[in-house]
Amino acid sequence: MTIPHDEAFKKLLQTFFAEFIELFFPELNALLDHSHTRLLMQEQLVDIVGEEAKILDLLLETRYKALDAYVLVHMEPQASHRKSFPERMFIYFSRMFERYRKSHRLIIPIAIFTADEGGEEPDSFEMVIPGREIVRFHYWKVELRRHTWRRFVDSDNPVAAALLAKMGYNEKEKKEMRLAYLRMLLRLRRKLDDARMALLMSVADLYFKPDLEQDERMLRELLHDYREEGEAIMELMPAWARTGYEKGIEEGLLKGKDAGIAEGKAEGIAEERRLTVRKMLVKGLAAEQVADMLDLTLEEVKTLSKS
Repeated sequence: MTIPHDEAFKKLLQTFFAEFIELFFPELNALLDHSHTRLLMQEQLVDIVGEEAKILDLLLETRYKALDAYVLVHMEPQASHRKSFPERMFIYFSRMFERYRKSHRLIIPIAIFTADEGGEEPDSFEMVIPGREIVRFHYWKVELRRHTWRRFVDSDNPVAAALLAKMGYNEKEKKEMRLAYLRMLLRLRRKLDDARMALLMSVADLYFKPDLEQDERMLRELLHDYREEGEAIMELMPAWARTGYEKGIEEGLLKGKDAGIAEGKAEGIAEERRLTVRKMLVKGLAAEQVADMLDLTLEEVKTLSKS
């Protein structure tokens, strides 16, 4: 099954735009006033490269302090290498400049590369002839795999937690990295509401492949290190709930009794979804927003909210 990278990033960045900029572009972050940030309506531009209409993934308006003016930030997630990508970014920029040049002083384009492998991605589009440079267009970029995960483990930035599994790490570091992610969640739950926590985990969960044996060892370690937070640990681990760990603990999983896993699987799925949906609705999110964030149908959200 193909992981919907672009959609996951879109949801994450809509909610944690300021945190993303702070994490990867601290110099740019110092220039922006995030209290004026808002998501613009989806912008449809003519895509000359693909000869079809293209809706920009994410277009936000924010305030640039030095200019005391509104600027645009275009963010474009890219899950695979495309030779035409720099040209595409230039075309999008050109279309936006044509449309918004009178109302916005700057357009800041940012590309977010999420592929797990491949060479270094370019950050510019050039058009030259001998002795003359016609166009040199630059955009900001983030290549997640080129960031070392250890750099982020002490951060309380929710974007760092959501994307930790997309950072650079080797096979031997996998368990250590995931354990660091879970510890980050325990810290973040003190500062984020239930809806934002659910979104963060739903994105991160796309990139963690279940490993029952490894997850059991991590669960033992966490429950040992955070004895007072056993209930919180289970609330923050939807993947474990889906594989029956919550029921498995009740049946003695930590004592070596594995029978509870299979028995608790279905119940764990339903209960985890029901609690998450109800918490998000209580926080004031519309049913349509909840359905979009959790990849559920609107009917499923209504049913879970009443069960």
